[in-house]
Amino acid sequence: MRVLVTRPQHSGERTAKRLRELGHEPILLPLSHPVHDANAALRGLSTTKGSIAITSAETIRALTAHDAELAVHLARPLFAVGDATAEEARAIGFSSVTASGGSGAELAETIAKKAGGSVLYLAGSPRAETFEKRASEIGLRITVAECYRMEPTPIAPQALDTIFEQRPDAILFFSRQTAEDFFRVAEPQMRPDRVDGIRLLCLSKSVAEMVPASLRGAVSIAAMPEERSLLSLL
Repeated sequence: MRVLVTRPQHSGERTAKRLRELGHEPILLPLSHPVHDANAALRGLSTTKGSIAITSAETIRALTAHDAELAVHLARPLFAVGDATAEEARAIGFSSVTASGGSGAELAETIAKKAGGSVLYLAGSPRAETFEKRASEIGLRITVAECYRMEPTPIAPQALDTIFEQRPDAILFFSRQTAEDFFRVAEPQMRPDRVDGIRLLCLSKSVAEMVPASLRGAVSIAAMPEERSLLSLL
């Protein structure tokens, strides 16, 4: 199958590799790119103690060039959404890493069960607020340090024309923001003759809510909010 991947470049390349291993043909269309703020992350680390929470591997990428400053924090308990994010944390030296399920709410519940106390949330912007909302509900004390922001990547209309002329069989959506961005920039291409038969595969019900109502019949939602589950829909 020809599969359109709407993730940022770094994550998209990882997904593309997995798609090739499964026998599919990936098409990369990064709709946003990260702008890192390592100083914000390091300030957050230096002014807090205790557990660290991350919901995206982009947080780890913001810190990869700061080994010396990071070294004193690598023994702190780190809780991550999903195995892939946890593995990236281990790869830069964190020694006490716990992976929760694939949602921010599950992350908050995991921390409450295993650690509690105050938690430094190394976050991005924009972001879903599921972790912070659940943390508040169950009494976790959160300090937020925004260490990256996602900015739109300009997409030439000709690039979208080419993609839809070649007709992907499926489009992958990993976040609400990505889905919203895609349907905004691709609106001129979303004619019935171009999109009929294209499957819209969403990581969660929340992501699927960003698909226009007229296209909801083409939506499938992963059983679990993780990449493995999403790719199993293909």
